[in-house]
Amino acid sequence: MSIFTGAGVAIVTPMNEDGSVNFDKLGELIEFQIENKTDAIIICGTTGESSTLTHEEHLACIKYAVDKVAKRIPVVAGTGSNCTDTAIYLSTEAEKYGADGLLVVTPYYNKATQNGLVNHFTRIANSVNIPIILYNVPSRTGCNILPATAIKIAKANSNVVAIKEATGNISQVAELAHLVKKEGIDFDIYSGNDDQIVPLLSLGGKGVISVLSNVAPEQTHNICQAYFDGDVATSLKLQLEAFDLVKALFCEVNPIPVKAALAMMGKINGTLRNPLTEMEPENQERLKKEMEAYGLL
Repeated sequence: MSIFTGAGVAIVTPMNEDGSVNFDKLGELIEFQIENKTDAIIICGTTGESSTLTHEEHLACIKYAVDKVAKRIPVVAGTGSNCTDTAIYLSTEAEKYGADGLLVVTPYYNKATQNGLVNHFTRIANSVNIPIILYNVPSRTGCNILPATAIKIAKANSNVVAIKEATGNISQVAELAHLVKKEGIDFDIYSGNDDQIVPLLSLGGKGVISVLSNVAPEQTHNICQAYFDGDVATSLKLQLEAFDLVKALFCEVNPIPVKAALAMMGKINGTLRNPLTEMEPENQERLKKEMEAYGLL
């Protein structure tokens, strides 16, 4: 059974001016998401700047989100690391806090061979009982989970139930979908790219883990829901209407633009942790223009 179907938000981590986590604002963002039809909260993913959170902050954010959501929708905790033992530690703690699932990114910088990925994810899967979503984003990690490897991991570990596919390579996703069907396994595919939601759904995808949802949760939910309702034309229309805004949200490295967008909406102050820095003025103007055109400002 899927952890969630539809649009899950890869929620940002709001911060105070001094760089500490602003839990009050995190609570407000969570409520905003739930009120506007988000189908799941993904806390401490890479959009949540997990790589610069201390372990204590990371786990405090997961616990806060689980307690705040209070089972209204699923909470998926980002617990990946380029250190397998660290990923195991974060994963086991997230399970204790009551997370509904885990999002585990591939090891970054040190990367891994395909056999190394099998070992990495198998050790993590064996440490917990809750479901795991693999996260494949080679542009950020330099490491690609090949379709055959994803299938191998899923077949060997019953709690590895899905993958967030952010390669941008539709042919690779099609190959993965083909292998899932051929092997007859229960393995979900989520889009990791907001400009490719409909293409992923057309290949049997269960939804999206979305940056766009931070600022447009109901609209992103509706892209998925219209597709599931059989209204592909409306789903496509909504996808294309968001296209320019999505491009603006990724005109600088994520989550710089989406935090700037939320600041424009008055929801957070936009503070980032180094090495991330404030958005360039010309890009801020581009983002503001697209948000106004989309009706968010």
